[in-house]
Amino acid sequence: MAKESENAEVKAIYLDYNATTPLAPEVQESVMTAMKEAWGNPSSSYLPGVKAKKIIAEARSNVAFMIGAKSADIFFTSGGTEGNNWILQTALKYFYEQRQTKKGSSCHSKSGDPPVPHIITTNVEHDSVKCVLKNFEAEGKADVTYVQVSPKSGRVEVEDVISALRPTTVMISIMLANNESGVIQPVAKISERLQKMSNRQRVLLHTDAAQALGKIPVDVSDLGVDFLTIVGHKFYGPRIGAIYVNGPNKDVPVYPMLYGGGQERNFRPGTENTPMIAGLGTAAELVHKNIKEFESNMREVRDYLETQLQEEFGDQICFNGKFACSERLPNTCNVSFTKKGLYGHIILSKAKYLQASVGAACHAQNQPSHILLAMGVPKHLAWNALRLSVGRETTKADIDVVVKDLKEIVASI
Repeated sequence: MAKESENAEVKAIYLDYNATTPLAPEVQESVMTAMKEAWGNPSSSYLPGVKAKKIIAEARSNVAFMIGAKSADIFFTSGGTEGNNWILQTALKYFYEQRQTKKGSSCHSKSGDPPVPHIITTNVEHDSVKCVLKNFEAEGKADVTYVQVSPKSGRVEVEDVISALRPTTVMISIMLANNESGVIQPVAKISERLQKMSNRQRVLLHTDAAQALGKIPVDVSDLGVDFLTIVGHKFYGPRIGAIYVNGPNKDVPVYPMLYGGGQERNFRPGTENTPMIAGLGTAAELVHKNIKEFESNMREVRDYLETQLQEEFGDQICFNGKFACSERLPNTCNVSFTKKGLYGHIILSKAKYLQASVGAACHAQNQPSHILLAMGVPKHLAWNALRLSVGRETTKADIDVVVKDLKEIVASI
């Protein structure tokens, strides 16, 4: 998407849609309408409050439709970090609740100490999962297994995840698609294996779908997950989110992180942010109606980007995360220049038009990506990496400008 920068003579080409997306025009309209007409407290009985309550109900339905869920399975949050924290905290509470109901059957560790919950994840998770689990470990609240992704596929092997199960395993938390490589993880296959295992304890399955939503079809029935995290600003919505719980406290446990006035059925109290919820609902509706078109258009432009890069730079570049045996997000290209010293952050600092990142936007941009290193990418290539992620509006003409920009930068360095 070309847009005017501070210097009116230069048009910036934004290729960092995995970091965040602009609000879709329809979303902006929904937000503004809610601000003007539904400013009342949704718990009140007068007209502005009644309008707010109706908007929230419609948004909940739209978010549910987007992932093939029921409205009752959706809870609104402030964003992905809150959602992931909430779900992981639920796993701990569920473990200890189960122990209390089965006092005679609880096992002890070799040291004789009571067992702690065990959680399985990967070594390429977003910080909103990884940092929570690291904190659990540091405080002695949980044991965590970080299953390594294969350097041959960029994804975890199902057997490695299943092999990591213990009698104390309470949750498996694996992202649906990686934010840097774009590699899609085998969440559905892991669910299938869990379902086929007989005489096992209940293991909850969570996927952070932040990067997948709005780029590929996502259906919770196909995935077979208990929990799923939704992040609005990744699919042209506002910076709030939601979580999916498959039959809250009927089939799947969920516990409140906050306590207050009873909103969100007492699970997430606090007066609802009606305008942002309205925007999230509209963004979800756009995805539900147009996902095939969005996916096809982004894939065409991303593939054109990679073709043009290959033609221009040849063996001077390599693609990270592009595996014949793995599916990728249709919009994501992670590329490294092979010559030492062509650091990604240096290239971006010299770009006239390209706006992108070297990895996750929440990380320092002047160090190699730990995600790429975990995937087995050599350190000098990880230093040189650029994450280029196209959006719905990105054109092939934009790509031509970016490739020319990169050519001039590399020549100058």
